[in-house]
Amino acid sequence: MPVYEYECPACEKVFEVQQRMADAPLTQCPDCEGPVKKIMSRSSFQLKGGGWYADGYSSSKPEKKKESGTSTNKAAPPCKSAASCPCAAASS
Repeated sequence: MPVYEYECPACEKVFEVQQRMADAPLTQCPDCEGPVKKIMSRSSFQLKGGGWYADGYSSSKPEKKKESGTSTNKAAPPCKSAASCPCAAASS
């Protein structure tokens, strides 16, 4: 059932009421019996149960692999010694 928020200008009280959508809006304050008006407020929509995230996204995102059409041109790490480096022998 939706929750509606009302304000009473006489006693300056703001309160919430659970009502069906088909129910008529309240006209009297439950405390002072003065006239009330329905006010617009933020939704308090919550998803309950497992499998829902508070912000709508998982905290751990899977790594996206780059397509083969894109290259990154990373340089090879430097060799530890010139004697064991196959690149140094090829360039000699």
